[in-house]
Amino acid sequence: MTNLILPHGGGELKPLLLEGAAQREEVAKAAHLKRVPMTSRETSDLIMMGIGAFTPLDGFMGRDDWRGCCETYTMPSRKGLFWPIPITLSAEEASAKSISAGEEVALWDVETDALMGTMKVTEKYSIDKEYECKQVFRTTDPAHPGVKKVMEQGPINLAGPVKVVSESYYPEMFKGIYQRPADARKLFAERNWSTVAALQLRNPMHNSHAYLAWIAIEVCDGVYIHQLVGKLKPGDIPAEVRVKAIDALVNKYFRKDRVLQGGYPMEMRYAGPREALLHAVFRQNYGCSHLIVGRDHAGVGDYYGPFDAQKIFGEIPSGALLLQPLAMDWTFYCYECGSMASMKTCPHESKAIIDENGNYKGGARLLLSGTMLRKLMSEGKPVPAEFSKPEVIAVLKQYYDSLEEKVEVKLHGAATGNVKGTSSSK
Repeated sequence: MTNLILPHGGGELKPLLLEGAAQREEVAKAAHLKRVPMTSRETSDLIMMGIGAFTPLDGFMGRDDWRGCCETYTMPSRKGLFWPIPITLSAEEASAKSISAGEEVALWDVETDALMGTMKVTEKYSIDKEYECKQVFRTTDPAHPGVKKVMEQGPINLAGPVKVVSESYYPEMFKGIYQRPADARKLFAERNWSTVAALQLRNPMHNSHAYLAWIAIEVCDGVYIHQLVGKLKPGDIPAEVRVKAIDALVNKYFRKDRVLQGGYPMEMRYAGPREALLHAVFRQNYGCSHLIVGRDHAGVGDYYGPFDAQKIFGEIPSGALLLQPLAMDWTFYCYECGSMASMKTCPHESKAIIDENGNYKGGARLLLSGTMLRKLMSEGKPVPAEFSKPEVIAVLKQYYDSLEEKVEVKLHGAATGNVKGTSSSK
C-alpha cells in the first residue's frame, strides 16, 4: 500500500499491453487479420493505452464518446468520466468498408512498418473534422500542427477495444528514461513520496524550468521531470538530445533524493489548454498529485493566451481530477533582483537589453523561453549566461553544430512577452 494518488477513474491501473505467451499468441493471430495503418499520433496513443497511461480507456473511442469529449469533456460510455481530448483511430473509406462490425483487425504502424496491436471493431463512423478542431484546438487554421494532423486523417473512425503487443522503439532508444506508470509509482513509493509534482517538458531545461522545479520541490515531496519522447514538430529539439541536456542540468543542480526523470511516448498535439488537461489525466495515472502549469503550457504560436492552460482547470467540473495544478506565473531572470523571479514577486518592469554578442546592456527582466533558446542556438548566436546553465548549452551547441540544414525558428508572443495579460495574477 502507498499514499500515492489513485489512477484516473478511482480504480487500478489498466495496462493493455500483452506479455509472454499471450503476446506471442496475439502476434501469430494478427498475421491472418486485415491491416489498419496508423499514423504516428494514433500509434503513440495506442502505446499510452498499452502501458496504462490512458487508464481506464480500453480502446479507441466511438462516436458518442468522441462527441462527449469534444463538447463536455466526458465519455457517456463510462458514466460521464472526464476526458478532455478524443482518442480515435481513422481509416480510409475503402479500408473501412472492407471491415465488418465485430471483426478483428491488426493495427500497423506505417512509420516503423510494425505490428502494434489488434482491435475488435465495434463501430465505424464519420466525424466533422472542423468541429473537432474548433473544440479541441480552438482553431481550424491548417498551419496549426494539431489541426493539420486531424484534417489529414482518414474520413472514417474505427472504434473498439484493443490489445497492445509492442511499445515500439521507446524502451530501447530511451533506456533508463522511458517509464510505464507502474514503474514511476514504484519509484515514488520506494522514496516514500506521497505528493509528486510533474514538470512537463518538450524542450531542454532552461533556468525558468529549473526554477519552477525548485519551487515545486519546496511544496511537494519531489518533482517528476517528465519528458515527452514522442514525435514533435519540425524545429523542436529531438528527444535524445533533450534527454542529454536535461541529464547535464539535473545531475549537477538538483538533490538526487528530490527529483526523478521519466519519459512518455505520447505525440504532442499542441492543443494548449485541452492538452494541459490531458497531461493532468495521465500524470495522475503515473502517480503525480500535482502538475506544474506555467506560461503557454502545450501551446504553439499565438493560438492561446499565455495562461489559458491555467484558467481551464477552473472551468472543468469539480472532482473531475484528483490531481491539482500548480499554477506558476511568468518567470525570468531579473538583473535588478540579481536572481530568478516572477511577475508576482519582481517589482522591476523594464525588459533587459542584450546585444548581438549576448552582453547585458541594461534593463531588468530577461524573459526566458524554449522557443527563444532554440532560435538563438539555431542562428549560432551567443546565449546569455542567465538563460541556461553552461552544461546545457554545451550539449545543444554540439547538436546545432552537427546540423547540415538549419530549421527556422519563429518567435511568437508567448516567447517574447508581447502579449496581453502576461501575468497569471491579472
